[in-house]
Amino acid sequence: MAGDIATEGRATILGAIRRGLKRGPLPEDQAHMLRERLVEHPRHLIPARSRIPHPAQVTLFLANVEKEFGTSALVPDAAAVPAAVADYLAAQNLPTAFAMAPHPELEAMPWAERPMLRPRVGRAEATDLVSVQQAFAAVAETGTLMLPSAPERPTTLNLLPDTAIVVLRADAVVGAYEEAWDRLRAATGGSMPRNVMLVTGPSRSADIEQTLELGAHGPRRLHVVLVET
Repeated sequence: MAGDIATEGRATILGAIRRGLKRGPLPEDQAHMLRERLVEHPRHLIPARSRIPHPAQVTLFLANVEKEFGTSALVPDAAAVPAAVADYLAAQNLPTAFAMAPHPELEAMPWAERPMLRPRVGRAEATDLVSVQQAFAAVAETGTLMLPSAPERPTTLNLLPDTAIVVLRADAVVGAYEEAWDRLRAATGGSMPRNVMLVTGPSRSADIEQTLELGAHGPRRLHVVLVET
């Protein structure tokens, strides 16, 4: 029933657009061309800086994170993530309580080995100062994290807390945006999530008198914990 309503609503909207453009449905040859384009995902020009060996892509990604006012830490495996989170919070004099994404990889980490840490699994609340998130992918050419919304990856974790800590596996780093979108399409069977956030450094704006202000629309700190294996 819900699908039928959505289909009818889509038809109503498209019909209104056609009337506004004073044209009917597309001829079949044009409609076929558009369908093929959606399936094939043609590539634009991909910068040479992203076409490098994977270890160099990881290095480039981390360099771009630093360039965009973020910070990073490398850990050998997932078991070392809680210690890296604890060290970062202590260095920044931040509270040890944080909202954490209900992602299986994060929940499987040995948080109990750091009893001072107080993770709360679930969505972020307005009172949360720190969040810990798991990145789906990362783009080396710009130092950008891809964070698609999902039950195990609540969007509020990317927006509400003042400090965002993002755990990223090294094998999730790709060279260009096109490769990140390919990974997402493959993981979702081509069905895009409701929201995909592309995060490049902390939130910032220079709209007022060209003065850079961190934390303008989201976290003022971004820390990436990169898991090498």
